[in-house]
Amino acid sequence: MEVLVALAVLAITLAAISKSLNVHIQHSTYLRDKTLAHWVAMNKLTEMRLNAAFPAIGKSRGKSLMGDREWNWSLNVSPTVDPDLRQLEIAVSLKENNSPLTLLTGFVTKP
Repeated sequence: MEVLVALAVLAITLAAISKSLNVHIQHSTYLRDKTLAHWVAMNKLTEMRLNAAFPAIGKSRGKSLMGDREWNWSLNVSPTVDPDLRQLEIAVSLKENNSPLTLLTGFVTKP
């Protein structure tokens, strides 16, 4: 009887540890994806800042490679009160029409 109780306690403990590890792996994967998506957004913002042309108002979409994966980004260029300043909103997701993993807002001035 003592052996059966010990095995039951061991089984419950192993199940709890297994579930805990599974949750940890899921969180790690999410954080990795969120970090890579943020890097994609920062790269796009830097690219827009280094571009010699002042960005036109409007929306655009594209794809970028980062971490052996293809990321979808969407760029929304908006006017500001200052005509020499534009607001850029960059949303990055893994699949098209998915909710973005990151949203980055930045500004670009006229060269």
